[in-house]
Amino acid sequence: MVNLVIDRGNSALKTGVFDNNKLIVSESFRDNFSPITAYFKQFDIDNIIISSVVKNDDRTFKNMLESYVKKVLILDHETILPFNNHYRTPQTLGKDRLAGVAGGQSLFPGENLLIVDAGTAITYDLLLNGTEYQGGDIAPGLEMRLKALHHFTSRLPLVRKNQEITFPGKNTYEAISSGAYNGMIFEIEGYRSFCKEKYKSLTTILTGGDADFLVKKLKKPIFADHNLVLKGLNRIMEYNA
Repeated sequence: MVNLVIDRGNSALKTGVFDNNKLIVSESFRDNFSPITAYFKQFDIDNIIISSVVKNDDRTFKNMLESYVKKVLILDHETILPFNNHYRTPQTLGKDRLAGVAGGQSLFPGENLLIVDAGTAITYDLLLNGTEYQGGDIAPGLEMRLKALHHFTSRLPLVRKNQEITFPGKNTYEAISSGAYNGMIFEIEGYRSFCKEKYKSLTTILTGGDADFLVKKLKKPIFADHNLVLKGLNRIMEYNA
């Protein structure tokens, strides 16, 4: 079975093609339909799943794709999931968080998992025994922290993302950069320690745009996977198909 998975953000599309659960193509490009249509010339696609944050446009997008494939699934709060969802307001739960949990479940079935997605926001999601999604936390991501320090103060400069950490900072730029990065690192380590004390044999999975940098600074063992959300969307599609 060949699945096309689409993670549609505000300004970009991330796509993956899975052949019998193996990721064979993954791409990211601006939000337009043209690159997607090329997949139908390259692959004999059976199913498509869409995770989208773009409001009021899912139906148009789905109709376009249904001209190529019969089975098109839009991930929402009513989609059947491969785990039990204990979140009290499922209609407000981010679809990328659901997909990340499903991706972790596919990689480490039956395990206790802490899924950390370090993007615009950084999210922490807990899956127990491979089947019980407990919910999680949302905190500002790295760039959001840097912008907030500038926006909500009168004199602190706007520091761009970089990968230099110097503690203690010897100037204001170093202090802001180090504070934002180290704050995230210590935060992640704190969540890991807290969860490991409560739940045995906990595996932490890191994903998101800042994963590459963070994984080098965090204590091991930690598992990083940039395609976790794509793998989770494929897992949900397989479960529904």
